[in-house]
Amino acid sequence: MESAAQLIRELERTRDETLKCFSLSPAELARTYGPGKWPVTFLLHHLSDNETVSFERIRRALSEVRPVVWVMDQDAWAKGLDYASVPLDISRHVYESTRNAIIYYAGVHYQRNGHRAFVHSVDGLRTLKDEFDHVATHNEHHLSQIRLARGRPAAIR
Repeated sequence: MESAAQLIRELERTRDETLKCFSLSPAELARTYGPGKWPVTFLLHHLSDNETVSFERIRRALSEVRPVVWVMDQDAWAKGLDYASVPLDISRHVYESTRNAIIYYAGVHYQRNGHRAFVHSVDGLRTLKDEFDHVATHNEHHLSQIRLARGRPAAIR
């Protein structure tokens, strides 16, 4: 992103669209965007979990000197956390509160401390700015999949 204001607008836009998805009908939540792909419900649980992982990375980058963070194995999380039976409302609350905290920290630190680095166990050296940008692009990526599952254009409207 070019600026903190642009990032925050995107974080708010994807937050608002994602939160609406948590209220979809059971039939819509069960849809997939392709054969063998996760249903919308799993995508929403994953977005919630990814927010918590990114938020931890952001806080570590702000609090520690060059911390090492581990990759998130999304399939292991889906299985281990039993996405098929976790109440969706729990993930909605986690997603919303974590996203709001990320938006706050982005407003304070994106420009001022975006250079702070951490080491990702797979991707290597990354910055706080990279992680904030990842939150926005990752969310949009999965919103595109949800739009496809719902029979809508994948691109931002």
